[in-house]
Amino acid sequence: MRRFGLIGKDISYSFSKNYFKNKFEIESIENTSYENFDLENIILFQEKLKQEKDIKGFNVTIPYKESIMPFIDKLNKTAKAIGAVNTIKITKKGNYVGYNTDYYGFKKSLKPLLKAHHKKALILGTGGASKAIAYALKTLDIEYCFVSRTASERAKFTYNDLTDTIINSYQIIINCTPLGTFPNVDVCPNIPYQALNEKYILFDLIYNPSETKFLRLGRQNKASIINGEKMLELQAEKSWQIWNK
Repeated sequence: MRRFGLIGKDISYSFSKNYFKNKFEIESIENTSYENFDLENIILFQEKLKQEKDIKGFNVTIPYKESIMPFIDKLNKTAKAIGAVNTIKITKKGNYVGYNTDYYGFKKSLKPLLKAHHKKALILGTGGASKAIAYALKTLDIEYCFVSRTASERAKFTYNDLTDTIINSYQIIINCTPLGTFPNVDVCPNIPYQALNEKYILFDLIYNPSETKFLRLGRQNKASIINGEKMLELQAEKSWQIWNK
């Protein structure tokens, strides 16, 4: 039996477990399982999961994409450049190698929506997922700035800074925060939605619900909208390729 799984915290809602369960059934992949490893603290990865010998790979989600890095033996160059890991392959020698497939999934799902005027982006949030988004935008030659609740070296803007004038300069807006995730569906990032129009793309990494309040307000103001489901499917398939190559 080959075992794979997802490392995170409070992940009963997770996309990955059902995705891989269905994949294994549809593609008749036998003697293979995928499970959730809900860890209260990342230290438990070292103390518990690294002792289990039949696990061949992990995905990593909130809030451990950065804090898991010290427990990994080697980083793929992309994961190193991003500074966050969402996929781990365990080699035949027992080494833990960290990868990032989030940037790949995001880039592939955003690209079909891009038009000539999409030159600059706002990234809402500064966590591990936002690092992969920034890396993908850089490879697409799209300028970006981070937005956070508090001013920092990394975040150029706070939400209170965002005016119609600022929003006018950034016609891609990506939500990398958990705001709006089920069951808290009535909240959304505090941006001036009234300044949006048909020239904008709003991308929400959240996939549950399929249309968050962030996306709904974008759609009502004629923006193109996309949730995180396609990105997750693409990054999951990329993870599968890494585990099996």
